Amino acid sequence: MILNKLGVITDEVSADLIEALDWTVEQGLKHVEIRMVDGFNVIRLNDNQIRRIRSEVEKRGLFVSAVASPLFKCALDPARPVANGDRFGQEDEDVAAHFEKLPRMLQITKMLNTKRIRIFSFWREKEPKSHETDIVCHLRRAADMAHKASIQLLLENEPSCNGGYAEEVGRMLRHVNSPALKALWDPGNEQFGSNPFPQGYGQIKDFLGHIHLKDAKTQADGQTRCVPIDSGSVPYADQFNALLSDGYDGLYTIETHYIPEGGTPMQGTAMTLQGLRNLLKRENLESN
Repeated sequence: MILNKLGVITDEVSADLIEALDWTVEQGLKHVEIRMVDGFNVIRLNDNQIRRIRSEVEKRGLFVSAVASPLFKCALDPARPVANGDRFGQEDEDVAAHFEKLPRMLQITKMLNTKRIRIFSFWREKEPKSHETDIVCHLRRAADMAHKASIQLLLENEPSCNGGYAEEVGRMLRHVNSPALKALWDPGNEQFGSNPFPQGYGQIKDFLGHIHLKDAKTQADGQTRCVPIDSGSVPYADQFNALLSDGYDGLYTIETHYIPEGGTPMQGTAMTLQGLRNLLKRENLESN
């Protein structure tokens, strides 16, 4: 069942961990991803803070499905102009600094009793494909480190990064060819510049390790913005049916990225969750 494998990134609900966890339980969700806690990126937390997170999660009957890190949201070469995006409280640092952080992130992941870390493919170059040799080299190095620690890295399709779309992420994963590096598929992110389904999904389905759920729609001003699931343009009914048909048995995490005007992240996530439930009921997918 999709609903039985559904969770949420806590700071998409509230910056306050306890408030987010209590809401997660009230909504009947099963797991959480950890990204920002009480205003701090997870990489900046000490051991006592990490132990507290695990304790608060587990005493509510939840589990940590992944650490939604910002690793490798950085420039391959700071001298070149590149895209930029949300670093979720992490400073702008170079590739070497991110590799220095990776061992601590591996440690944090184990302390949270999970085996998954979300990573990225460096800020997007003007011509990403021309830098793929360097990107793949770095990703392979990271995957080797993760493999030795029995941790799985999840490479997300993120438009501000070189692996912005499924075609690019799929190609990178083929080149790296490591069991420690899988795809974190976000159909909503694909909507910002490509076709999520069937084209995008077809490029990435053989590498799936995890799935994020958000929706998006191009507005009257020509800008694509996040909206609650089932009110955007991502064909989630077809996407879910394909995932079930293809035997995907992993987890799903709501990453709303939507706040209603004058509202709160919690309200936006509640709207997305309700939209998802409505869609699953309408498509007779509640029990799948």
